[in-house]
Amino acid sequence: MDLQEARLGGDSFLIGLGKRVRRLRTERHMTRKETALAAQVSERHLANLELGVGNVSILVLLQIARALGCELAELVGDVTTSSPEWRQIRSLLSDRSDTELRQAHEALSTIFAGYGQGRKSKSVRQLALVGLRGAGKTTLGRMVAGKLGYPFIELETEIEKLAGCSLLEIHGLYDARAYRRYERQALENVLAAYPEVVIAVPGSLVAEPQTLEYLLANCYTVWVRANPEDHFERVMAQRGSYTAADEAEALLDLRRVLASREPLFAKADWVCSTSRRGIDESFGNLCRHIEVATAVASDGNYAGSH
Repeated sequence: MDLQEARLGGDSFLIGLGKRVRRLRTERHMTRKETALAAQVSERHLANLELGVGNVSILVLLQIARALGCELAELVGDVTTSSPEWRQIRSLLSDRSDTELRQAHEALSTIFAGYGQGRKSKSVRQLALVGLRGAGKTTLGRMVAGKLGYPFIELETEIEKLAGCSLLEIHGLYDARAYRRYERQALENVLAAYPEVVIAVPGSLVAEPQTLEYLLANCYTVWVRANPEDHFERVMAQRGSYTAADEAEALLDLRRVLASREPLFAKADWVCSTSRRGIDESFGNLCRHIEVATAVASDGNYAGSH
C-alpha cells in the first residue's frame, strides 16, 4: 500500500481491485480518460476506484471489464486470472463441451495427483456413499458395512466431534469456510484411522471442489440416488409434517439442490438407485457391484461403469 492509500485507509479488497484496474489499463496503454469513456463512467468515479475508495456496483465493474477487454474475474482477483499461465488455461478450456472438460480434468488429475491413473485399480476397502439426505446412505451404509465386516462412519458425526459442537452450532458460530475445514479434516482423519471403512458423506461435501477431488482420489465412491419425491417423503418421515405451502416450497428447494449437485454426484464410481426399489433390492445390487469391483480392482482394471 502506498502513502496515499494508507492515508485514505482503504479497504484491502478495494485497494487490490484498484491496483488491478490500474495494471490492466496500463498494460493496454489506455489513459484513465479513455477507459472512463469506453466504460461509460465518470473519470472521477474511475479515479476513486483505482485509489481503492468509494463504492462500485457489479454492473459498473462489468462495464470497466468490457472496456479493458478482460474477464470480470480478472478485475476481482480470481486465482484463475492471476498469471499468464492461468489465463492461457482459461482460454484453452473456454467454450468446451462437458465431455471435453471431463477429459481435461482426468488428464490434469493424472499429471498432478495420479487420480486418473488411480481410478484404474481403485480399492473398494474405503467405500464412500454420497448423495442427498433421504437417499438411503445411512441404511445402506450400515448394511454393507455389516456384510463386509467394516466399521460404518457417518462423517457428520465425526465433524461434530472434531468441532466440539453440533452442525447447527458450527454454522451459527462460524462461517462456511470453517465448516469446510472441519469437513475436510474429519474425512482425512477417518481415512487415516480406518484402512477398511464405509462412510456416509454429507450431501454438501461435493460442493467443495478440493474436498470432492480428495474423496474421489482416495475412496471408491457410490452415489446413492433417488428421485426428488422419494428424497422428500423420506426426510418428511423423519422430521414430521409441514403445511401444504411449506411442503411445496421445500420440495421445490430440494429439486433445485439436486439439479445443481447431480453433475457432482455423477463423478462417483458407481450409481446405486433406491427409487422404486425396496431396501433389500438396492442392498443386493450394491453388494453385487462391490463384488465385481473388488475382483476387477485386484486384477488392476477399473470397474467404473454406472
